[in-house]
Amino acid sequence: MTNSVQLREVTDADLPIFFEHQRDPDANQMAAFPPRDPEAFTAHWARIMGNAAIVLRTIVCDGQVAGNIVCFEESGKQEVGYWLGKEYWGQGIATQALSAFLELIHQRPLYAFVAGHNPGSRRVLEKCGFALCGEEEEGFLLKLDTDERSEML
Repeated sequence: MTNSVQLREVTDADLPIFFEHQRDPDANQMAAFPPRDPEAFTAHWARIMGNAAIVLRTIVCDGQVAGNIVCFEESGKQEVGYWLGKEYWGQGIATQALSAFLELIHQRPLYAFVAGHNPGSRRVLEKCGFALCGEEEEGFLLKLDTDERSEML
C-alpha cells in the first residue's frame, strides 16, 4: 500500500495533534526526548513558528495530520528533525516526508541526531542520503553533504 504524503505549512489547528503525538510514551522513548507540558509545548511552538529562520512543515498522510518536520540551527549546524504519530510508524511515511522536505532545504551540509535505540529513524535518514558522521553517548549524528540522495526510496 502506498500512502499519499504531502507537506504543508503548519497551522494552529495542527498543534493539538502534535501535542498528543509528543505525549506518547513509546514515541518519547524512541526519540529519547521527554514530553512537554501544555505550557512548555505552547511556548516552544510559538517560538519556532515565529522564527523565520526555521523551516517547519506539517506531514499529511492520506488527508490526516501525521506529524511534523523541521530544519533549524543548533550549535552552528543546520539540523533536521521529524516526529510522526505512532500510528504512522513503519509505513514509509517518514522517508517520503523527509525526501520531500529535502527538496525545500538547499543548504548543505545538513545534520540529524538519532537515538541509538531507534534504528528505524536511522534507516529513514540513510535512505535519504544521510551518512553516519559521529557517535554520542545517546545516539548517532548523521550528515547529508550533497543533494545526491539514495535511489532506494
